[in-house]
Amino acid sequence: MNFQQLRAVRETTRSGFNLTEVAGVLHTSQPGISRQIRELEEELGIEIFVRAGKRLTGLTQPGEAVLPIVERLLLDAENLKRVGEDFTAQDNGRLSIAATHSQARYALPAVVRDFRQLYPKVTLHLQQGSPKQVAEMLLSGEADIGVATEALAHYDALIALPCYRWTHSVVVPPGHALLDSPEPITLAQLAEYPLITYEPGYTGRAHIDEAFANVGLQPEIVLGAMDADVIKTYVELGLGVGIVASMAFDAERDRTLRALDARHLFEINLTRLAIRRGTWLRGYVYDFISSFAPTLTRSVVEEALTSVP
Repeated sequence: MNFQQLRAVRETTRSGFNLTEVAGVLHTSQPGISRQIRELEEELGIEIFVRAGKRLTGLTQPGEAVLPIVERLLLDAENLKRVGEDFTAQDNGRLSIAATHSQARYALPAVVRDFRQLYPKVTLHLQQGSPKQVAEMLLSGEADIGVATEALAHYDALIALPCYRWTHSVVVPPGHALLDSPEPITLAQLAEYPLITYEPGYTGRAHIDEAFANVGLQPEIVLGAMDADVIKTYVELGLGVGIVASMAFDAERDRTLRALDARHLFEINLTRLAIRRGTWLRGYVYDFISSFAPTLTRSVVEEALTSVP
């Protein structure tokens, strides 16, 4: 048994059993992947994959049992490598961060700037995606840290730690009728206008939908976007009233818009930072995490990583 055989099994599952794709990922040939899988199956005395002729189509029952062990073995091998690097090259390395568009645009820049000053020899990789994609990048090992508001707490293999709470704001052009309201705006008032906000699954959209549903309103959402800058652009064009994360509005930068506080309309949102359970983190990763969320000290994160799910 060797690690190349284990990687072949893991990547075959991740690729949807496409051996051509696996060969590309592992920089070898398709026959080589097939041979490694066969050799491991012969050593274990089981068939890991269901076959239809020469094609692999799924995991067998023994394969379902084997896969989590394979994942753990490969994760431990990666952890061993990180331990060695942390002692031999403390200020050198790589940190991959996966985040939603809002987090990457508004929450992370200052943290990244400070981290670069502290660790100039660490290469940073910032990947953006939906909350689900952020979770998948963590689970596959493509990312070390994930930051998002939704979805991260729904995966047992991830540890999702609370970072900060935030609310929504309503954005409109200057002179809009909603600005003349002497009282805080209501959901009924908002529902009178076409709305522009986040796509389902992004940046607290679930709380927006729930708020309207709870009072029996069905607003007309004319445009959904992944990014607040896109929402604000279409509000400027007069397509509707925008609902964005409060952190996405800056009075100095967004001079062509006005913001109304909506914290009384929608439930407070919680941004989380997630790590794959069982991962060994290098020292500079703890520093990045505590810079982003001061409550997440090294001892807090270490305790969470060793906790029983």
